[in-house]
Amino acid sequence: MDSETVYDGNENIFSSLTMFCWGNTVNGELGLGGIEENHILSPEEITNFESINNIKSVACGKNHTLAVTEDGKIYACGSNDFGQLGHCGPRTKLQQITSVDALVMTSIACGEAHSMALNEWGQLYTWGSDSCHQLGLEIEEGIQYKPKIVKSLASMLVVQISCGYKHSMALTNHGELYTWGSNEFGQLGHGNKNPIAAKPTLVKSLVGLPISFIACGGYHSFVVSKSGAVFGWGKNDFGQLGLNNQINILLPTQLKTLRTVKVKYITGGEDFSVFLTYDGGVFTCGAGMYGQLGHGSFSNEIVPRKVLELMGSTVTQVTCGRRHTLTLVPSKGRVYSFGLGGVGQLGTRASVNSNTPQLVLGPWLSPTGVSVIETNKQYIVKSIYAGGDQCFVKVTHKTYEIPPDDYRIIQENSQIWTVKMSDVIHLSTILPDHPVDHERMSFVEIVMSSLSCLNGSFLMLNDSHYTCSGNNHGINFDLAAQCFDAISHVRNTSLSDLILTSLASAVDSLSLPVPDVESLRFYLTLPMYHEFKNITNATILQVPYAEALLYLKNMELDTIDLWISSMPVTYFESLIMVFKNLFIEQLNTSSNSTQQTHWDKALTVAASVLAKFNKLNSNLNGHQMKKGQLKVPYTTFYIPQLTEKINIQFDYMRWIHSDSNGFNDQGFYFCNYAFLFDAEAKTILLQVDQKLQMQHAMQAAATRAFTQMLFSDGNHLINQYIELNVSRTNLVEDAIRELSQYTQYDYKKPLKVRFIGEEAEDAGGVKKEFFMLLIKEILDPKFGMFVNYKETNMIWFNDYSFEDLTMYYLIGLMCGLAIYNFIIIDLPFPLALYKKLLNELVTFQDLKDLNPTFVKSFEVLLAYNEPDFSDVFNLTFEITRDVYGEIQTVPLKPGGANISVTQENKHEFVDLYVDMILNRGVEKQFNVFKDAFLKVCGGRVLRLFHSQELMAVVVGNQDYDWFELERNAEYKNGYTKDDETIKLFWEVFHEFDIDQKKKFLLFLTGTDRVPVMGMKAIKVIYMF
Repeated sequence: MDSETVYDGNENIFSSLTMFCWGNTVNGELGLGGIEENHILSPEEITNFESINNIKSVACGKNHTLAVTEDGKIYACGSNDFGQLGHCGPRTKLQQITSVDALVMTSIACGEAHSMALNEWGQLYTWGSDSCHQLGLEIEEGIQYKPKIVKSLASMLVVQISCGYKHSMALTNHGELYTWGSNEFGQLGHGNKNPIAAKPTLVKSLVGLPISFIACGGYHSFVVSKSGAVFGWGKNDFGQLGLNNQINILLPTQLKTLRTVKVKYITGGEDFSVFLTYDGGVFTCGAGMYGQLGHGSFSNEIVPRKVLELMGSTVTQVTCGRRHTLTLVPSKGRVYSFGLGGVGQLGTRASVNSNTPQLVLGPWLSPTGVSVIETNKQYIVKSIYAGGDQCFVKVTHKTYEIPPDDYRIIQENSQIWTVKMSDVIHLSTILPDHPVDHERMSFVEIVMSSLSCLNGSFLMLNDSHYTCSGNNHGINFDLAAQCFDAISHVRNTSLSDLILTSLASAVDSLSLPVPDVESLRFYLTLPMYHEFKNITNATILQVPYAEALLYLKNMELDTIDLWISSMPVTYFESLIMVFKNLFIEQLNTSSNSTQQTHWDKALTVAASVLAKFNKLNSNLNGHQMKKGQLKVPYTTFYIPQLTEKINIQFDYMRWIHSDSNGFNDQGFYFCNYAFLFDAEAKTILLQVDQKLQMQHAMQAAATRAFTQMLFSDGNHLINQYIELNVSRTNLVEDAIRELSQYTQYDYKKPLKVRFIGEEAEDAGGVKKEFFMLLIKEILDPKFGMFVNYKETNMIWFNDYSFEDLTMYYLIGLMCGLAIYNFIIIDLPFPLALYKKLLNELVTFQDLKDLNPTFVKSFEVLLAYNEPDFSDVFNLTFEITRDVYGEIQTVPLKPGGANISVTQENKHEFVDLYVDMILNRGVEKQFNVFKDAFLKVCGGRVLRLFHSQELMAVVVGNQDYDWFELERNAEYKNGYTKDDETIKLFWEVFHEFDIDQKKKFLLFLTGTDRVPVMGMKAIKVIYMF
């Protein structure tokens, strides 16, 4: 059926216009007057209509025709059996519908036997058959003889209309689609089988979709989004919906096969459909028994198929009759037709069907002046129209050089409203106390409250927004940023308040189902709004936004994740900060109890969104994770206030109690959001966890001893500690011997160390000295366990070590015991060690941290892009090592010695080299080390740490705050911080240089490094 929309073009051409027609005229639908012929087999000029040169457009029903003029008058001819002409005058000539003479009509549409017209104010008028309530007038008569306004749409501004045989559609400036009339085949798209909808009803499943174009076939319907997504529904017995089936569809369903071809325009016949694409291609599907699909056969097609006969030509107009199709190729000045031709509707002078495009034999010229038929006319085709079994062509005189209409370019006034820079700038110029006119306020309210309008705003130019997907959101972010910046400068309170409430209304709509990924654009643009950063708007902006974001599933979820991940770092950080600030505000306004267990929804939602962003930060499904990188530093998520506002020990106890008992409660636990914890908070959790494990190990030891005492003879000692008796002269061997007496269950017990022959009781100092001496001994080059990198003072596993793997087990165990017993050790491993312990990927940068000079040669190699690459570097896929004076080579991949490094594979070479040094080459040594380490520190708290944080726990840091050391000092023997002796001591200390202060710290604590919790964690008692 026919749907008509106004198209761009030069309108000052009235005197040069005329019309031709052909096809069926049994009912007078061609407007040729009382002629004898019932069928016109080739184009014939309409000469009996005085306003012929003023016709703006034509719409055709099954047996009637409407025409609207440039000055907004409507004329009709053809069958009037159901009042579809809107007048009682002659039917064989175009007669004006005088009852709406006072109105200026802009567009028209025809159904099988009903008519619609839209006036300049966007008000809809209908008349004709109302057998299925397709007029939307909510009347009972069955026929409406004169145009009447559709009251239920009167308060809206309709921008597009379309008719099926017995149903109607209207698109408003809000972007809302309304349908009514017959629903026998689901053509209304409401998702139900109710046979009729008596009044215009919103198609809810399309809310949020920025619709660009609407169209109806006989009993089926289509919409096209601004970025080319096509949705169809209704009757599908011949595959006219193009969904690869023949099942009637009750809800709008996307034609995914057309997603990438950039559909611009659709027209529908009785049971087939035609699609016009951005590049001028034509696709058809549905019934083909009359050749109306143009594929050279009379077969049906259930998937849209390109009309090959038209390939190579740019088609700019398509239109359908009941069972035939017309196309215009302006570069040739030719109209082509195919399909049913029994009454001459193909315009070929024959009453035969055709399954391939045929030239319409009309008296018009190509741009070069060549005519299809012999004629003295100088006409150029401007527009083509069809419906039923009739066709019309509007032509202009060649002298005027007026280009044909292009149905791919839809006029602005038939589009949904969108946010435009010019409008926003105007808003920002309105003075604070200046009254704002109703029209302006209405525009703001409509555009800012409509998801469809907002999702259709800020689109990339030149149709780059087409094929919207996870890889292309289609948003021009520079334009969006400029518009929202201008909005932030709106000074008029009435306007700024209206913008806020309208956007809040749009946010509420996010809870509706998502019809397409285009409907997700608002999720990206809203955070640019300055009030989105204002947490006082949490209940109307941030919280409902977050809830909707968290509710997304399947493809929508994957798409928005990809979009957010692809955003600039500044945008991502800003988004994180919004919800961090919301989280912090909720913490600050909560009760003062640090053991609170119930929290406001705003806090829990903020935490969940931050968890989502934290996952996206590592981009688990993208390229960043493969490179071991983060979009923003993990510290961006830290909320240091947590340790002040909540008792994280209490929260941890609740958390593990819930988990260990298998409770499936929905309680909120901060420990589920450990990425918000800074290193200090995580260390507190680690200490709590280790104390619990120590206590459990001691209790288990006591229980075992008690059980043995009950059931066996002898003296059973309860050993609740790991006690190591070692000598200073044989430290490594003694440590191995002593530790071999214990199982991994014993490693969880507290550690005590005694040096043989010494009476010092281990209150902590002996343990620290033991670890310091043992680590120093094990790392001695005489053992050859590690490679020393002098440039960085770092060490790495030696893959050619002659030492037994037991030594690697020992150092892994020592490292674990040190953490477990809260002792900092001087272990000069690079960050790569801690990454591997936590299953993070090591990268090229990690090798650079270990050996920067060596890696620089790789950087030169990667940066070299000249064609003589292979000659310059002369490398193969193997690694050369000096092993105790002997040069050895190891292939990096099978056959590596025979594979040259080239421009194409150089990145693979570097990746394999890094993998060999940091992973494969030291796999045995590291795995033994890791196994021992995890036997002590394999708890779940460890998994909360990042590699940098774990490294700081093991080796400390150098964030010195010497005044904090003074503030934390405690004194005995009657001294206080105010005594002169104490003041003098600290005065002298602060005059030390940094090296002297570090030596003093080493003397006090056994290390010159600072615990991850800072100087405040160092407690020293001074006895003067």
